[in-house]
Amino acid sequence: MPSNDVRILAQAAVPTVAVGAIAAVVSGVVAGGKGAVGAVVATVIVILFMGIGLYVLQRTAKSLPHLFQAMGLLLYAAQILLLFVFMAAFKHTTLFNPRSFALTLLAGTLTWIAAQTRAHMKSKILYVEPDSTTSTSDEKSHKSGHSS
Repeated sequence: MPSNDVRILAQAAVPTVAVGAIAAVVSGVVAGGKGAVGAVVATVIVILFMGIGLYVLQRTAKSLPHLFQAMGLLLYAAQILLLFVFMAAFKHTTLFNPRSFALTLLAGTLTWIAAQTRAHMKSKILYVEPDSTTSTSDEKSHKSGHSS
């Protein structure tokens, strides 16, 4: 991954982990050990889904830039749908507290999206990759008809 992608990933993952840790502590106090486990599982799922989604989106932007916007919309819709599927699948589990799991999943997802949006807005990503200086001077001489 290029350094911009890693920076955006870190800027989105760190706040999500912080929210997950806070949710685990609060869930542990409110719902006991099963609440803390539910919050940790939800945090891991959010980081995996959203991290993989960011990776796929960055790969699409590099290889198929004309599909970037459509892929982004499709990817976010698929991620939200998969998160709802996870909430429905673990609705009646006895492994952890489902309410802590669902609330942490929601809080983690919203935190990731907000942090990723902020990271994209703060990053300085070039829209056009600059050519080398020699090709620019060659193009000018060909366009003007003068030779150097």
